[in-house]
Amino acid sequence: MQVEVNTSNGIENKDTLERWANDYLNEELARFKQEITRVEVQLSDENKIRSGASDKRCTMEARLKGHEPLAVNHHAESQDLAFRGATQKLIRMLEHTLGRLDRHEHRARDTIRKDTPMPTTE
Repeated sequence: MQVEVNTSNGIENKDTLERWANDYLNEELARFKQEITRVEVQLSDENKIRSGASDKRCTMEARLKGHEPLAVNHHAESQDLAFRGATQKLIRMLEHTLGRLDRHEHRARDTIRKDTPMPTTE
């Protein structure tokens, strides 16, 4: 799974941030690694100079094999909280979306139950 981190003005895009984000997402999303080809992360500071509650935003987009991409946003007081919050939202969305696909594929399968006549007792 490839992780791409982009930042806007007001947030420093350091190599350590990219390495940390890559390691963190690969660990948190490990159970979905067969389904995800790439995760794009966009970190931004909405208020730039002014500091305030929930002024950091993290947008994550997961690219899935054979499906439409999934995207989430999370606002928080710090870049770290915004990133971790967006990760948790993405996990819930992946669980929901991939779970639905599993259930749908399950219904399309043949059943293992076979209709057999009931034995009669006489």
